[in-house]
Amino acid sequence: MAQETYSQGTYETARPAEQQAAPTHTTVIHERRTSGGAGIVMAVVLLVAVIAGVYLFSQTSSSEAAKNNAIAEAASDVGNAASQVGNAAQDAAGKVGND
Repeated sequence: MAQETYSQGTYETARPAEQQAAPTHTTVIHERRTSGGAGIVMAVVLLVAVIAGVYLFSQTSSSEAAKNNAIAEAASDVGNAASQVGNAAQDAAGKVGND
């Protein structure tokens, strides 16, 4: 505090802000946050999601292979039916020509 003297006595006044002393030290507080196992839970959930994705993808691949096999079998059946129709047509033509 600054002291000022007047004819009637002395009294103390507060210093202006620019004249006040700066703090002599700074306290830094570090707070450590713990995850509480949330990171482990997230890793397990991610692992389960990856495993499920791989499983579904493999099922889709085998399903597509089954579909391709079914299409090939159907095409073979159509080819066999066409062959039978051709044979029947030849037999009918042979009978008509012999009459």
